[in-house]
Amino acid sequence: MTTESPMSKTDPRQLICELCRQFYTQGWVSGTGGGISIKEGDRVYMAPSGVQKERLQPEDLFVLDGSGKVLEAPAGNLSACAPLFFNAFDIRGAGAVMHSHSINALMATLISGDEFRVTHLEMMKGIAGHGYHDELVVPIIENTAHEHDLADSMGEAIRAYPKAFAVLVRRHGVYVWGKDWAEAKRHAECYDYLFEAAVKMRQLGVDASVPPVERAEAAQ
Repeated sequence: MTTESPMSKTDPRQLICELCRQFYTQGWVSGTGGGISIKEGDRVYMAPSGVQKERLQPEDLFVLDGSGKVLEAPAGNLSACAPLFFNAFDIRGAGAVMHSHSINALMATLISGDEFRVTHLEMMKGIAGHGYHDELVVPIIENTAHEHDLADSMGEAIRAYPKAFAVLVRRHGVYVWGKDWAEAKRHAECYDYLFEAAVKMRQLGVDASVPPVERAEAAQ
């Protein structure tokens, strides 16, 4: 007899709570930052703003309709990320969106210009539509004093980079999405790995955006 894992449940409220606990251990939602939202049918479930994400309970979540109108409002504040989550829902048809304050994402924006680029890294294959020999590109937008003020620039970036499933925010973090919570989680983990790899490669004097053959030829 096996015990059902919380992650096997389909209730979006429970999924969000479980994912937030996992993300907390990864350092993605510490200090009440970050969050996640899942869309199921005509309902959007969203973690609140400014709360300890690892302590969330299902009854703490906000429920909105497809237009962003709040249907269920527990104590607390609606996430300041709401308009950014809806960018991915509306523009890309996402089923789940995650916002991470990962240090790897932040550092990746410090070694990049307007785009984060890598190639020939195995974990690229975890991002839908990408293979080992491809080039993976993530747009980078500039941070603002208030989260909701990022909505327009994020929307522009999503439209300009149809192959990307993430938008980096300089000196802040990253927004990642997928067709459902499982794909969004996979994308978030793979992107974070690639951010960390690129930063560490730069410390070794290796540019992760340059194919290994070109690097070898340049060294001769």
